[in-house]
Amino acid sequence: MIRSVIPTLLLLAGLAMLVIGWWLLRRLGPRARVGRILAAVPIVGVGRARELAETGVARYIGIAGRIDAEDMFEDEFHRPLVYRQSRLEARAGRGWSALDTNRQLVPFDIVEGLDRIALDADALDVGLVVVVREAEGTAAEIPDRVPEGVAPDTRIRLRVEQVSGIEHAYAMGVPKLDPERGPILGSGMGRPLVLTTLERADAMRVLAADHRSTTRLSAMLLAGGLAGVTIALAWWVVDAVA
Repeated sequence: MIRSVIPTLLLLAGLAMLVIGWWLLRRLGPRARVGRILAAVPIVGVGRARELAETGVARYIGIAGRIDAEDMFEDEFHRPLVYRQSRLEARAGRGWSALDTNRQLVPFDIVEGLDRIALDADALDVGLVVVVREAEGTAAEIPDRVPEGVAPDTRIRLRVEQVSGIEHAYAMGVPKLDPERGPILGSGMGRPLVLTTLERADAMRVLAADHRSTTRLSAMLLAGGLAGVTIALAWWVVDAVA
């Protein structure tokens, strides 16, 4: 009787671990979804992305190539950029709230060999994955940059995300036709436009950096849950055959 109960307990425990692991991943928010996109979406050629745009076939795909733009701008270190976003944030409880956001960008393409496709940089938001430059202090240190009413001892941080015009990049999105720019990759099918200048494994580590303990626990629960369900099913199969 005990032998017959063990696989049932294993199955229930495994299912519970899978549910908890999935719930923890959902709590990570949209950045976790970006990580899953980076891990799962297949990479196709830029030429194939152009074909999908021209034929009107809606597919969420990934491409890889170098960034290219006619007009770039420079940062304070004279590096050529196509995108730069700086965000000033104030500490609010356990999180951060935005005080001011400044974004500068120019139209740019992803190029692979002789093929190129434009990127809808205006659609970049949570899907931009780069190494963030960050500085932290108090409101008293930058009184001219914080709004009135912010206490002088409030923790403040400045986060800068930028994309160089001479880097290799991965981009994920839906190819479509733009009346002005022709084939263009943008958000669609309920998913964000994703762009990273890092290798995909490195990009996923950046996404998980702020939630390392949660992602590790979630991975352990999902692996343990899958193992429990698999063992329970195999146990029942063996008993049925015997």
